[in-house]
Amino acid sequence: MTNHGETTGPFENGDITGGTPLDGPSAHDSQVTLRTPAELADALPYLLGYRPEDSIVLVALHDRDGGGRFGGRARLGIPASEEDWEAAARQLAKGLVTGGERRGARPEQMVAYVCQEPRPGESGRDVKVRLGPLVHSLRTACGNLDVPVVEALCISDGRFWSYVCPIVGCCPEEGTPMGLPGTSVLAAAATYAGIQVRGTLRELRARMLPWETSAALEQEIALDAAGMSLVPRILDDAHRAAVAQETLDLAEVIIRRFAAAPPVSGAHPADLRDDALLAHDEAATLILGLQDRTTRDQAAAWMEGDEAGPALRLWRALARRCVGPYGEHAAAPLTLAGWVAWSTGDELEAREALAMALGADPDYLFARLLHQACNEGLDPEAIRRCLRAERAGRAREGVMGDTDATSETAPDRSSGTLTEAPGAEGRGDGGAEQTSGVTSRRRRRTRSTEAGATGTGPARAEGGRRRPTGSRPQQSATAPSHPGRTRPSATRTRTGDGTGSGTQAGRGRRETEGDG
Repeated sequence: MTNHGETTGPFENGDITGGTPLDGPSAHDSQVTLRTPAELADALPYLLGYRPEDSIVLVALHDRDGGGRFGGRARLGIPASEEDWEAAARQLAKGLVTGGERRGARPEQMVAYVCQEPRPGESGRDVKVRLGPLVHSLRTACGNLDVPVVEALCISDGRFWSYVCPIVGCCPEEGTPMGLPGTSVLAAAATYAGIQVRGTLRELRARMLPWETSAALEQEIALDAAGMSLVPRILDDAHRAAVAQETLDLAEVIIRRFAAAPPVSGAHPADLRDDALLAHDEAATLILGLQDRTTRDQAAAWMEGDEAGPALRLWRALARRCVGPYGEHAAAPLTLAGWVAWSTGDELEAREALAMALGADPDYLFARLLHQACNEGLDPEAIRRCLRAERAGRAREGVMGDTDATSETAPDRSSGTLTEAPGAEGRGDGGAEQTSGVTSRRRRRTRSTEAGATGTGPARAEGGRRRPTGSRPQQSATAPSHPGRTRPSATRTRTGDGTGSGTQAGRGRRETEGDG
């Protein structure tokens, strides 16, 4: 590979995320051999399952009979400051190597990619030169771990450049044009194996970002009104179970409505169809109701079979409705979206949704645990079994909301499953978290001890139920809401997701995918 007209051996693409390996039964045990940097550049979207933007990517290689086999992949956004490049390179290399070691498959070699479009006034070659120090840091970091980088490519403006070609004059200064998408041997093999390459991560995230249209104001008003009627009931032990039941009943109605809707072609038209099927007041009721952990966990049981697809569409639609000061409320529907995606085998959307949930609320423990487990390649079946059992138990009892569906879970790295971690949230006797005093521009969070997973009622300080700190006298439900004015408090109630630093989403977030 370093000699651009030769190959160091067959590179079997046997670990493409989100589809059947090309050497699996569906491909009739065939192998795809990549001989040139052009083929490696073309392979990148198939290795990740999407077309990376503004990214550093490392792909592990495992030796087999003198050839190389693709293993784990890791991606990191390119830090905006060059001062952070060396640390980012060390983080990425160490994460991929230690992840492979933990799974018993330490990489022998690496292929590195840097992908970034030119800035205004730049050419692709300018990007290649500017990112040269970053690639040097990557090669140094991998070398320090005794895993050499055998090829390093820059992909920009429809062209690619190699940083390791030893032949003077071999590679044109203006770069080598990328082939047309879908025309390579690898593309044909991936299509035959049923592997799909999506667009960019930006397009995937756009399906779960809050509205920025004129309808956002109408949704915000609906959330204000729902908050005045629902939040006091959620905080009241006598009505909390009824609110949970109403939330789940409404969610089930809308999931059935989504399932019955005629299909449309394309992600954006499909999202517009779902938005039209969901009323503002319905969305507001569900968003606020899902802030209760028990309700959220019961909603997570719509995770497989015919229910999973419509449920995922609903959670995406609710995340889009968490507009204005309600952005933090998106943690619940985003976590549900990530869970359903992971449960149905879509690890790419799962990681993005869970990372967005942590961006909305870094302390959201359920999202943090799921994100960690998904990145480490654990099996979601352990959680599915738990949710199935709890759902069956509720069905036998004829009661929804008596028990907490999951207990918070944590990865058990020794067994490769998720196990219960009842004390993981750092709370007392099944404590709860409340957040109140949210206005249109400021949000003040308070924590208190509330009902645990058994629904036995809140623990009280000094014998009485506490009014959430920072709560304010509420206006009439019919009071108008205007941009720039203080609104009635949009109280957030979330039970059970405790403290912690969380996982930072965004450009500095590492995505590590498991070895095949």
